[in-house]
Amino acid sequence: MKPLENKVAVITGASRGLGKAMALALAAQGAQIALVARDEAALQEVASEIRALGAIAETYTADITSEDSVAALEKAIIARFGKVQILINNAGMNLRKKIHEFTLQEWMRVTNTNLTSVFLMCRAFVPHMKGQGYGRIFNMTSIMAHVSLPERTAYSSTKAALLGLTKSLAMELAPDHITVVGISPGPFLTEMNLPITQDAEKNAMFLSKIPVGRWGQVEEIGSLAAYLCSNAAGFITGTDILIDGGWCAS
Repeated sequence: MKPLENKVAVITGASRGLGKAMALALAAQGAQIALVARDEAALQEVASEIRALGAIAETYTADITSEDSVAALEKAIIARFGKVQILINNAGMNLRKKIHEFTLQEWMRVTNTNLTSVFLMCRAFVPHMKGQGYGRIFNMTSIMAHVSLPERTAYSSTKAALLGLTKSLAMELAPDHITVVGISPGPFLTEMNLPITQDAEKNAMFLSKIPVGRWGQVEEIGSLAAYLCSNAAGFITGTDILIDGGWCAS
């Protein structure tokens, strides 16, 4: 058997970037994947890649900032799979603006996407994870929860808050053998960072802050997620793992 055979993983923001990479990595280990995002066409492409690995994948379009939408998502996934052991809260967004330029609606949009959605997903799926003697919840935080840059007030605020949620939930779920871990990526080559990589000056500035001298590859996040799902990582909980090429060490 593969290490994650018969395990069901729910992954938000799974249509591209880090979410897609984690979905593929877990599927390669035998997990069944519930792919969640808003872009159905992109989700279907990821599902096709997973099925080509011989794994099971189902797609679900949902607005995970909506209580009603998450309730419907929970019902659909449990009806299909019957159980969940792994929840990866990966969906996120960033608006780069000066504080006085933010509207309240924009601020709440970032907050709801990066933080409230995690609350809603955990509230919905944690009850289905209990009683199995195994569980993994990964919350995708960011190095911007530890350090920051100008025009990141909303993003840094929500990611720092997500670390607090991660620590508290880890203590709450430890008796159920469910670990809760934050993963804080540094600069990775994803769609979210295109405004930086396509600007020579900004790209050079970012590279100057990374001691290893390069952007992260999404497959490296996938490998980390696969390890954290393994039995070897069962003693890791309530913490945040920086995967940033040394940015926060410099």
